[in-house]
Amino acid sequence: MWPVMHLRLIVPSDRSERVLNTLVADPRVTSIVRFPGAARRPEGDVVECDVTREATSDILTWLKAQGLYDEGSVALASVDAAPSRNAQAAEKAAPGAPDDAVIWDAVVDQAYNEAGGSWVYYAFLTLATMIASVAVITDSAILVVGAMVVGPEFGVVAALAVGIFLRKGGLTQRSLSLLVKGFVLAIALTALTALLARAVGWVDVSDVTAARPLTGFIWRPDRWSAVVAVLAGCAGVLSQTAGRGNALVGVFISVTTVPAAGDLALSVALWAPHQIGGSATQLGINLAGMTAAGVVTLMLQRLIWRSYLKVKRRTGARVEA
Repeated sequence: MWPVMHLRLIVPSDRSERVLNTLVADPRVTSIVRFPGAARRPEGDVVECDVTREATSDILTWLKAQGLYDEGSVALASVDAAPSRNAQAAEKAAPGAPDDAVIWDAVVDQAYNEAGGSWVYYAFLTLATMIASVAVITDSAILVVGAMVVGPEFGVVAALAVGIFLRKGGLTQRSLSLLVKGFVLAIALTALTALLARAVGWVDVSDVTAARPLTGFIWRPDRWSAVVAVLAGCAGVLSQTAGRGNALVGVFISVTTVPAAGDLALSVALWAPHQIGGSATQLGINLAGMTAAGVVTLMLQRLIWRSYLKVKRRTGARVEA
């Protein structure tokens, strides 16, 4: 976890003194540097500083009110290490723990990036679905895990949860559309590949309908499918908002979205109708469960953090509005 975030600001000259004085007066901000007139696009003063993670949302909200989002520039980066006494003093001045603070502007910005869509997203999702289809044919648990790791869909699911929670209709629509289009394309291309493999005699319907002790769970959802989807959704969204991206690997290998898509593609291409419904249900349960859990996680994070700050205010701790 990065306890300190670095801000690089371009401030219009008429607001430079106000912004600088406010940052200097806040004990949660340190390493403040000003370069008068250094910026050219947009024009203004460049101000750089380090802010504790707990205070970052407060500072960004205030900067937005000063018009820097529209008339200036705001860039945010994590600081890998800040061993100086000034940074340690700033961290002590901020109530709470860095892990508990959510930088909402960064979360929203990341969500829009995830929902943007690119050929790379479609390529990874298609490749992951194809790997999952091979896992079904060979009954390989290792390939199932590989397909889960390659699949890029969780970022879009998290973006959907952010859009729903923050009531951003455009983000919600873009995320949902990208999920649908991505899986439709991946399933269609995987089904086409399966038809070609069937034409040359590599696979037949028995490869899908035969007993599969290691991968049969993919098309047979049960109550635990929903439980795992909810837990994975909570863990995934929490890892993103808390800046712990390494925890996402565990999320990727716990949900059965991509394997279900691979099984669905094979079932359609080789025509195993009794498995089509199960695979589609498994896919739907995982996507819906992760999204709902993500929304609830975001709600609880905001509620818990605000409640914590209220308690600190009552006890006299410094918290900026």
